Amino acid sequence: MVLTSAKNANLALAFFLELGVLVALGYWGFHTGQGMLAHLGLGIGAPALAVVVWALFGAPRSVWHLHGIQFLILRVLFFGSAVVALFAASQPILSVVFALACAINLTLVYAWKQ
Repeated sequence: MVLTSAKNANLALAFFLELGVLVALGYWGFHTGQGMLAHLGLGIGAPALAVVVWALFGAPRSVWHLHGIQFLILRVLFFGSAVVALFAASQPILSVVFALACAINLTLVYAWKQ
């Protein structure tokens, strides 16, 4: 019973981390570049690109869902982009916290075969 609850909590954390990637990329985009057009383009474009990539290759029902090491690489790049974005947006502590949460989540996903 407790393990089932922990597994469900880990899946919920995975979902919220995916949303966190979009927020982090948007935050980076709105704080990067020169001028309003660059802020809007990066702030909306970076998360939109991440959504498209995840929808095509990472989502469980995606058209070209990756498996095995390819899926692990996609996850590392996807979540790593948020870590780098937060660090580049002068949020080093939040970047480290996000990286640790992602590492713990991915470790449990693979350990529990979720």
